[in-house]
Amino acid sequence: MSVALSRALLATGAAAGLTLLAAGTAAAHVTVDAPGASQGGYGYLTFRVPTESETASTTKLSVQLPAVSSALTEPLAGWTTKIDKNDKNQVTAVTWTADPGNPGVGPGHFQRFVLSVGPLPKQASVSFPAAQTYSDGKVVNWNEPMSADGKEPENPAPMLALAPSKGGDGDDDHMSAAPATADHDGNGSDDTARWLGGIGLVLGALGAALGLGSVLRGRRS
Repeated sequence: MSVALSRALLATGAAAGLTLLAAGTAAAHVTVDAPGASQGGYGYLTFRVPTESETASTTKLSVQLPAVSSALTEPLAGWTTKIDKNDKNQVTAVTWTADPGNPGVGPGHFQRFVLSVGPLPKQASVSFPAAQTYSDGKVVNWNEPMSADGKEPENPAPMLALAPSKGGDGDDDHMSAAPATADHDGNGSDDTARWLGGIGLVLGALGAALGLGSVLRGRRS
């Protein structure tokens, strides 16, 4: 194998590793996921909330909704939920608060908050601005929109892409999207990111080894 090819493998592996590791870092933001959610339909929203503070715990999460007619929270031990409605009886926000005696989501951990809502807006994507409150009183607002050039802001609002409508008035999609599997021990997506990042680093190391071997063979010849 030529030195040029070995160097190309090294560069590709290193770039892949850095990209995947960066993706894992971005996942530290508050995010939302809802597999199968479609425009005008119902879906299970899973908000993933990591605690980024090194000294305080997450004790409250408030999420704004796009004025939906139905919102059901999944029971979560140690947390109390509050649903806000407007004058049209539409749900506009949901708040989870840690019960007295519950320390909340400690540093280095995350929690998933699951919500069934609908009908979702008939648009390509929808944002869910959120406010994360810490035990020391600090509030982090995740409400910044994505910039026109696609650059992620410092505190992006959780965004959800919606599939095209399946037809009908939306009731056909009621509760049709399967809820995301809650992995409360911290595995799942975090482990996947680590595995993918490791693969990228291994590819980089392999490219380096091949390049070194080619150089040594060249010197001997």
